[in-house]
Amino acid sequence: MPSPTILRQILPLIILSGCAGDRPPLAEVRGTVTAAGKAVTAGTLILHPEPANSYQKDKPSSLLQTDGSFQIQTFPFGPGAPPGRYKATLSPELAGRLKKPAYGDASKTPWTVAVPAAGLAQLRLEIP
Repeated sequence: MPSPTILRQILPLIILSGCAGDRPPLAEVRGTVTAAGKAVTAGTLILHPEPANSYQKDKPSSLLQTDGSFQIQTFPFGPGAPPGRYKATLSPELAGRLKKPAYGDASKTPWTVAVPAAGLAQLRLEIP
């Protein structure tokens, strides 16, 4: 039987190699959310994959910063979103506070985001 020291050294490699095949390519997605020209904060932006997307697992998302900015993450893989088309929503609680519930529902939101392989560095999402 291998020594405990060897197991501690190779176990992380075995675990990581098992996950590597499931990791989708990720493209940077950054931008801002505003409502009537003012930063939207204290909530989450969520990207819901459209049915034609090859990636249908966890929804890429980001916390909104105090200036309304965001950087999408796809957990557990890291920064970015798999290329494809998404419906973008705010967390339902935030959409409710803004009195814009459609922006918290993937079937009603007017926001559609197409993420190219090159990414989106200045995505602007505006609530009128």
